[in-house]
Amino acid sequence: MGNFNQMQFTGDDFFKNKNVCSIVLELPNSELRGNEVGIWARTVDKTREGWVQADRGGRPLQAVFLVGEEREAYLSGEPANDDRFIRVFAHELEHTGGYTPEDAKAVARKFLPDILSYNPNEPARFPHNGRTLTDDVVDFFFSIYANRNVTDKVGPHGDLLDEFPYLGKPHNEID
Repeated sequence: MGNFNQMQFTGDDFFKNKNVCSIVLELPNSELRGNEVGIWARTVDKTREGWVQADRGGRPLQAVFLVGEEREAYLSGEPANDDRFIRVFAHELEHTGGYTPEDAKAVARKFLPDILSYNPNEPARFPHNGRTLTDDVVDFFFSIYANRNVTDKVGPHGDLLDEFPYLGKPHNEID
């Protein structure tokens, strides 16, 4: 994996033969009545103490920017409180991408709050307006993270369906 090899990717797709839990919603743009929406989701785990939020996000890979205790606070938080992570995001961007402090803060502010915005009056295209299943979000985020053009050499999956639920059929075996 390239993220452990100074962003030098091989093109090996770790997820190629893996089943990934997904939620697919289909909603006609007309139902939004022209209103922009912000989308995010959370994952909860059942523990002895009850249900606990374990992950969340609107944009893929956001948690890559965070380490340690701040990562746990972020994953268990909500977008409404994301301003408190701008400093941590910016610090990581300075360290990994060589951003100036001012540029790092500006980039961090573009990604927080962690909500995927979508305007039904505009074409879907990541990162500006929602995302499609073929948008290469991994290359985009690692390029921002490293502050240079990065490609994982994988691209979109070729097993997508032309109709709902759009995601390819599950694999018979999980490696």
